[in-house]
Amino acid sequence: MTVARVRRRPPVGPPRPWAFPEAESTVAPNGLRILLVDLPGQHVLSLRLALPAPVADETPGTEGSTLLMARCLDEGTTKHSATELAEVAERHGIALGAGAGERGVHLGLEVTARHLPAAIELLLECLTEPTFPAPEVSRLVRHRLTDLAHELADPTGCAGHEFRTAYFDPQGRAHLPLGGSASTVGTLTSDVLADRHAGLSPVGGTLVLAGDLSDVPDAAGLLSSTFGSWRSTAVPAAVGGASRRAPDAERLVLVPRPGAAQTELMLGRPGPDRRTEHGWGTYQALGMLFGGAPHARLDRVLREERGYTYGMRLGFRPRRQGGQCMVGGSVRADATLPALEETLRILAVPGAELTGREVREAADYLAMTAPSRYLTADTVADELVSLLHDGLEPAVVTQTLTDLAALTVERAAGAWDAVRTGPGWTVVVVGDPVALEGVARSGLADVQVAGGPAPHP
Repeated sequence: MTVARVRRRPPVGPPRPWAFPEAESTVAPNGLRILLVDLPGQHVLSLRLALPAPVADETPGTEGSTLLMARCLDEGTTKHSATELAEVAERHGIALGAGAGERGVHLGLEVTARHLPAAIELLLECLTEPTFPAPEVSRLVRHRLTDLAHELADPTGCAGHEFRTAYFDPQGRAHLPLGGSASTVGTLTSDVLADRHAGLSPVGGTLVLAGDLSDVPDAAGLLSSTFGSWRSTAVPAAVGGASRRAPDAERLVLVPRPGAAQTELMLGRPGPDRRTEHGWGTYQALGMLFGGAPHARLDRVLREERGYTYGMRLGFRPRRQGGQCMVGGSVRADATLPALEETLRILAVPGAELTGREVREAADYLAMTAPSRYLTADTVADELVSLLHDGLEPAVVTQTLTDLAALTVERAAGAWDAVRTGPGWTVVVVGDPVALEGVARSGLADVQVAGGPAPHP
């Protein structure tokens, strides 16, 4: 006779406390800050170098030179051609990359500990001895111009372009794409990129090495003797101020796209940076609560109840000073006006109407999934570089998680009201002219039509 055994399911308890990995910090002789993060078991090391070179410092007419200069660093040096550099990287299993952001230039690589010295030598050569060959510069210029054309052909890219144009002050650098416009990129030459490169300095820069450092004896000494030997006569770039919003940014921009089956919506208004008095974790939770998951307020109504969209997202984009609250997604063309009206209604909800349950669920999700978000060496290194470029310290991540654990509905309500009652939305709608007709007549805001056949008023 078989005796049935009933086994109880193990109880699920709260997760163990977790903190962002601690970093060992030192300063190289040339002023470069070095951070080491030992992550046992992460045998693919991640090295990130960030140097201050704000795009706002670009000479007028050369906008996009910072990004193109960064992309051209591995296209030829005084010692190797672009092909030879690629062969060295392949031989040692080095994944090498470079780019630029609003605040500066960033270079990075991933490699195993055994090949780290070779990887450092390669990256340092690209950083200090680039030649910017004219044929390679011309090729990258053509690629960038093609990227710009593709961005404008894509509804989301087009909405982003029109939003940037409407939102930012025309006199500020943020009014133009990070990688420049077609008119400025087309004028870039080897000499322009070389001049931009000459402005790089290790002072104020950050170098992060993350991964299992047990096989890297004296990692601090290795980085200090290599990257710390780089000298530059350039004056360190000054920290810029906040990007200015256009005086007439509170408006509705319609972008006709004949034949579009869906309408792209993009909305934005001023938001906080990570130094906000309400706590950055509070705004992360609000982003999750309103538009960070299928059960968030926007999707719960627009997708599940109305069937207008496959998904609508809300998030906060912090800058070094200030930031933005951004909302975006695609909706059915025939539901353009009701989808926009419903979106604005949801975004107008007072903080007092937020519930304790949704605030706690959003905060718990962010706090409890943090270990998986920072699971690899490259995500840890990227986060450190981003924080330090903003003038923040690594402890901010752990403090943010602590704040999330203690987040109350009252604090979330105050933080949301601070954004909701501030300067109004810049709204961009990209879609078929027929779908835009109702929006043009809606009276939601001052209407501007950006190119293409205008919808009937």
